[in-house]
Amino acid sequence: MYAKVTSAGLLGMNAFPVEVETDLSRGLPGFEVVGLPDAAVKESRDRVRAAVKNTGFEAPAAKITVNLAPADLHKTGPIYDLPIYLSLLKASGTTAADFSGAVFLGELALDGSVRRVTGALPMTIMAAEKGYKRIFLPAENAAEASVVRGIEVFGVRSALDVVNFYEGVASLRPEPPLTFAPAPEGSYPDMADVLGQTMAKRALEIAAAGGHNTLLIGPPGSGKSMLARRFPSILPDLTFEEAIETTKIHSVAGALTADHPIVTARPFRAPHHTVSPAGLSGGGTIPRPGEISLAHNGVLFLDELPEFDRMALEILRQPIEDGEVTIARVNGTLTYPCRIIVLAAMNPCPCGYYGHPTHPCTCSPQKVQRYLARVSGPLLDRIDLHVEVPPVEFEKLSSGGRGESSAAIRARVNKARQLQSERYADAGILCNSGLTPSMMRRFCPVTDRGMQLLKAAFDRMGLSARGYDRILKVARTIADLAGDEVIDAVHISEAVQFRSLDRKYWRR
Repeated sequence: MYAKVTSAGLLGMNAFPVEVETDLSRGLPGFEVVGLPDAAVKESRDRVRAAVKNTGFEAPAAKITVNLAPADLHKTGPIYDLPIYLSLLKASGTTAADFSGAVFLGELALDGSVRRVTGALPMTIMAAEKGYKRIFLPAENAAEASVVRGIEVFGVRSALDVVNFYEGVASLRPEPPLTFAPAPEGSYPDMADVLGQTMAKRALEIAAAGGHNTLLIGPPGSGKSMLARRFPSILPDLTFEEAIETTKIHSVAGALTADHPIVTARPFRAPHHTVSPAGLSGGGTIPRPGEISLAHNGVLFLDELPEFDRMALEILRQPIEDGEVTIARVNGTLTYPCRIIVLAAMNPCPCGYYGHPTHPCTCSPQKVQRYLARVSGPLLDRIDLHVEVPPVEFEKLSSGGRGESSAAIRARVNKARQLQSERYADAGILCNSGLTPSMMRRFCPVTDRGMQLLKAAFDRMGLSARGYDRILKVARTIADLAGDEVIDAVHISEAVQFRSLDRKYWRR
């Protein structure tokens, strides 16, 4: 006897249909799973046998062969338990149900209950695009999958629920479509809590408006981490398309919960400085997204930047430029998106007080330079805004007032982002940080005064071609915040001052 049930598999971010074929033949009883399964898939035979018995059916005493097609793509995880269970019942004649036109996913417990799986969202998107009308998956994944339109999503708690539904014994209601709404204000701490630091807050506003990478450098206690933790509160709202793209990555990584089935706020990832290169970029025998990709469409905050492993930091260089990270393994090459804002913070020396106006630094000049040299020139060159965060004066701390609220700053950021959205509607980018050199000639007109100032800065500071581009992109954002279409000297001047700290500290 033969039966076939459709499931799905994952290759990075991309899902593909998997035909679960079951054949029963004469011979010594056995249960074999073929089609490039990993260890978790091979163990399905034991879970399925127990689930068949504990849901009131009898496992056939025959030679059972399960093939997962296409056989040349690696199959991972326990998601094939449910389709193997159904195809086994169908092949043995236990049920005459027609399972065609639907996709089935789910890990089975030994009693037949269905457990949560990872990657439900991209697999549901694939099923809808391929024309399948229904998808059956664990109840805990149902809300996540219900974002997809054009397919009925059924959340099930037991494998028996599926059998009873197809035999007309019981009914199942499709999961109601999940309505997307951006996270409300207040999801992150308010920028109004930060007293003083006008220059740093201005830099973060520019970074949020244009999607620019930023480095905060200053002594301990000056508010670098406080500013960074409040940075997401001034970022523009997450659009539905961005939310789906971000949720797909978190779904593949298994980072979603039943209470939060879709990402509604821009991610803020703050890995510890002991994170490995693979933890940052992604990897493993079966590659999974790393912190870079989990921060997609959001912020990757690197506190104590020089303390990170040098190799981990250098891994950032290409993803920052390309907006994606590629992981090569023997089994294949996978690419995950990572359009992120890198926000880094660091002290100027090991003791933290180099250049402090009142607290003496205890580090030797050689020690300071060795510490700063942990941040390479190429990486520093890819950071658009270099911001000094000085110690806060007593008068500002004791004033009892509050700074400008995140809502007010966010309103200006949203206005600037709207200008960019309209400007780049046909260019394939979202904000100024994504401008290529050819686009800059088209979208970054500069007045004669502005060009003269830019030339003077280029010659005096010895800028690289990348440094030149970064200044022009930041100036474009400053002009957008001011509502100006043409970049003038005042915009160039402000952009240049955010590229001067490498000359002060790194002396480059």
